Amino acid sequence: MSSRRQSSPTRTPHTQSPRRSSVIVALASLILLSAGSATADDSQPPVIKVPRLSMEMALKAAEAAVHDCRAKGIQVGVTVVDRGGAPQAVLRDVLAPDLTLEISKMKAYTAVSFTAATSSLEERGNGALGRVPGLFFGAGGVPIEAGGQVYGAIGVSGAPSGKTDEECAKAGAKVIESELELL
Repeated sequence: MSSRRQSSPTRTPHTQSPRRSSVIVALASLILLSAGSATADDSQPPVIKVPRLSMEMALKAAEAAVHDCRAKGIQVGVTVVDRGGAPQAVLRDVLAPDLTLEISKMKAYTAVSFTAATSSLEERGNGALGRVPGLFFGAGGVPIEAGGQVYGAIGVSGAPSGKTDEECAKAGAKVIESELELL
């Protein structure tokens, strides 16, 4: 048997393995990209702080909305969502149907998503947006805003009309917005 020795490729000092070349190109690209993004707009902070309601403030708004509707002889479901649309406080009065919880959540989510009272969005519900799951384009949801900041939204469901739902939602928002203005 003859033994053949395989020769390895000859490397000169200026040639590198393909793998090493790829690593060097990737590192160089990363350095250039990070340097470019840092100089592109230094006015943008690396972290953005989003103000959030405490659980107590969210609950205070929800309770105020329930009490406002109770004063009108109506039992409702109320949802307060945070700036991202996640439920933070959910209340259902004793005789309010379970369905009011889902509808109040959709109203609050829509109000915070569009930063507008849902009554002002009713026309949008006639188009493609009206078919997006989780959105509700009827009166009853309002954003919670103070000092130029949006903190979340409140949605109410269960009154005979959306107008009354929205009156109760506004009452809930108003109770905490005055406190938030002082921050």
